[in-house]
Formats: sequence, C-alpha cells, structure tokens
Amino acid sequence: MVPTRASERAAVITGLGVVSPLGNSFADVAESLLAGRSGVREIAAAAGAREGRQFAAPVMSIPHPTAPGCDDFASLGRLEQLCLAPAALAFADAAVANVVRPQRIGIVLGIGAEQLKAWELDFLAGCKRVFEPQRTETLVRRIARRLGIAGPAVAVAAACASSGYAMALGRTWLDAGQVDACLVGGCDILSPTAIAAFYNLRALSRRSDDPHKASRPFDRDRDGFVMAEGGAFFMLERRSEAARRGAKVYGELAGVGMSSDAHHMVTPCSDPTEAARAITLALADAGIEPADVDYVNAHAAGTPVGDAAEAGAIRLAFGKAADTIPVSSTKSMSGHLVSGAAAFEAVACLAAMQREAVPPTVNLDAVDPACTLDHVPHTARPHRVRVAASNSFGFGGANLCLVLRKAA
Repeated sequence: MVPTRASERAAVITGLGVVSPLGNSFADVAESLLAGRSGVREIAAAAGAREGRQFAAPVMSIPHPTAPGCDDFASLGRLEQLCLAPAALAFADAAVANVVRPQRIGIVLGIGAEQLKAWELDFLAGCKRVFEPQRTETLVRRIARRLGIAGPAVAVAAACASSGYAMALGRTWLDAGQVDACLVGGCDILSPTAIAAFYNLRALSRRSDDPHKASRPFDRDRDGFVMAEGGAFFMLERRSEAARRGAKVYGELAGVGMSSDAHHMVTPCSDPTEAARAITLALADAGIEPADVDYVNAHAAGTPVGDAAEAGAIRLAFGKAADTIPVSSTKSMSGHLVSGAAAFEAVACLAAMQREAVPPTVNLDAVDPACTLDHVPHTARPHRVRVAASNSFGFGGANLCLVLRKAA
C-alpha cells in the first residue's frame, strides 16, 4: 500500500468522544460491539404513534462535560447535550487547547434539520425558549463558543451521511492549511416527528415482538431500520503536528469518496453504480487496492431495497475481493443514529482495528440471496484490521465512503 497523500500531511485522529446507545466511551462502545450487545429497547410511544409498541435505541445517560464552558450543561436541551457532550470529550481527549491557537482550530458539525429539531423540542417543553435571543445562534456556533474554538465553524447536512461529510470537510480544511486542528462529527436525537415521518415512509421496522431482534440488516426477514440517537466526534490533525507534540493517534482518515445518484428523495437507488463509485474514489484517495481493505462497515440499516443495493455496490467496487473481505452492519446493535451514524460507525472501525476483531451483524439468521457477501453473523470474528472502509448512504443519493487506516 502506497498512500497518495504525503505522509506528514495525512489527517490523523488525536481525540475521540462518543455518546451512544452502546456506551459513552471508546472502550465501552468497542466492548458492546464485539459482544454483540443491542442498544435497542422499547420506548414510550409518542402521541399519535401508529403502533402499540415502539422500539428505538436511546441514550440512557449523557455525561456532563467538565469543560469550563459547560457549567450550565444540565439546563440545555437534549439536542445540545447530545452534541456538546461527545464534542467536549473529543476536544479534551486531544489536548489541543494549550498547543494550538483557538483561531487555528475549526469545527464541522454534521446534522440534518437542526431548526426543526430545535422547534420540536421547544414545543414539547411548552414553547419557553423560542423567544430567547440565543436561539438565533446555530448549534455549531454554540458548541464552538463553549469550547473556545475560534476558527471556521460550519454545519453540513447530508441526511444519514452528514457526520461523514463533516469528517471529509474537516480533512479538506487541514489539507488546505486553513486550520491546524479540526473537531468533526455529528449527532442526532430521537424525535417524535422524525419517528412518525420515517414510519409513514415505511422505512422503520414494524416488528413488535422483541426489540433486540428488530434491526436485521441483510437478513431475509428485514423490514426497516430502528431509530437511534447519540453522537460521535473526532479531533483531526496533520500527522506531522501530532507527532511533533507526541499526541496519541487512534487512526488515520486516509480516504474519502463521495458521489450522488439523485435517484429519489427517500428511496435508495437500486442501481449500485454511483454508490460503488463513492467506494472506488475513497480507495483511490487512500492509495489502496480493494484487496488491501480488511473490513467493510456497511451502511446497511435493514431496509429491503437499501441493503440489497449496497451489497451490489460492494461487489461492484471490490470485485473478487468482496468474497473475502468481512462485512458487517453495526446498526444491527446501535440502531440508526441518522445524522450521527457515519461518525459512530467510524468509531466502530477504529474499535475493530484496536481489538483486532470484526463486530458482528446480529440478527442475521438467514442472509437474503440478494445480499451475499462475507458476512459476520451473530458473533465477532477475530481478524487483523489495518484498513477499514465505512459506507454511508443518505436520503437524496448522498453517497459517502470513508477509509480509515490503523495508527502506525
């Protein structure tokens, strides 16, 4: 493997923060994933719910950040808490505050429909905050202010690929010399409106027997995805700067590939060409061949059309290598974090590298013949993972693949 990017300019991950249905630390998430533990459970049905029982993957507790700008954390809304907590954890973990000027630190937040979520939360709370002046400040600006980040700050929305696009943009800023460190990631919440909307689109699983069995990517009996919430953030730095200050490195964001099929606003495209092109571009950006990839973390959420289309894209992009590269969908355990999904699944890839094991796709009892790959059903597979590819395919045809490389 010969990377196309100059080694000293490579974007490496020096900080990590996660708040999720599977745990609130890298160690806890890694343990949950490799144990095949599900975070899906029954939740109280929202007003107007169509089903008697409602399954989702909630965050059970949100850690209180210790950063100076987070003293009022308990009074913040859930969306801001689920964004600020992992962002503050990653920022503290990287320990850049005293070595990089605030003006040279950027932040990119991946989040969709931010204002709709804020308005909904305010409505459910009795419309108490809608008239407060600070509501005009965007979430990414509030997070930046609280953490003392004074560089560029922007939010990007690309549906289920939002946090992956945030990671890609942060790496671009580093490569262009616009920042020396960049906090990137995304988050989402369990929203009654979103649950109702996805239900009406027939995108959600309608199983009502066992919540742990509801999320079934690639399985013949899958019937939709399970909503989840949470967030994951990373601090990106150039390899040379991280080495200069002796920072710990979780891994390298080695390649990014993006494409758009613009097939339909919500229905995945059954033609795998554009999704496969995103994968191929990511491999080329990382300077690797398909056979160099040791693990594919699939986007596969459990929808009948989407999973089959992705399996076709993986086969088209990887060719014969698709027969021997382990593939799994961690959404079978975490549920679908929507805007935060791509970043959370990058955490899963880093966990596979560190623990030298591929997390399983639980509930994969009978593989759909349209989804034949080298699946890892039910139980983690011991496997050396040096390079992982993570797919994220969002509504509207926002196709993304990230290639992560193990720290040297």
